Amino acid sequence: MSEREAVIRGYAEALLAVAEAEGELDLVEDELYGFAKALETHGDLREALHDPTLPAERKKGLIRDLLGGRANPNTVNALLFLIDQGRARDLEAILEAFARAAAERRNRELAEVRSAVPLDAAQQARLAEALSRATGKAVEVKVVVDPRVIGGIVAKVGDEVFDGTVRTRLEEARERLTRSA
Repeated sequence: MSEREAVIRGYAEALLAVAEAEGELDLVEDELYGFAKALETHGDLREALHDPTLPAERKKGLIRDLLGGRANPNTVNALLFLIDQGRARDLEAILEAFARAAAERRNRELAEVRSAVPLDAAQQARLAEALSRATGKAVEVKVVVDPRVIGGIVAKVGDEVFDGTVRTRLEEARERLTRSA
């Protein structure tokens, strides 16, 4: 493990300990995961938070404007803490490590599921069960709504990817047709 990875893991573990102590782990985990995915999809937000010339107070103001009143105070405080510590450029890595550490704490593997539409609790439970059977591991599902997914889902569990999207099925069908022609 590199020094940077150790630092990232340390921050993730510290955030996890605070969320657990506050009795808000599930909520904080979901909100931080959602924020990490927002950083992935909103380049302007990511660039602003990563900008070394933008003062920390402005970055913190941006987070307060985006999440204040909408997110749990522990979630907001975790992000503000990371900004105060000069870790804005590591936000995505720290938040991903946090999600993995929270899943490990529950003896589960994290499954990132990309879907065109939100999945309800029953769908997520069925999906977690199916992925658990497929991988042989207890799985915790995190859903990311991704408009690039036309239909179906893509699930990533560790290094394994399960692609059940309409696009992939159409490509496979086209490939079979061209081989048989």
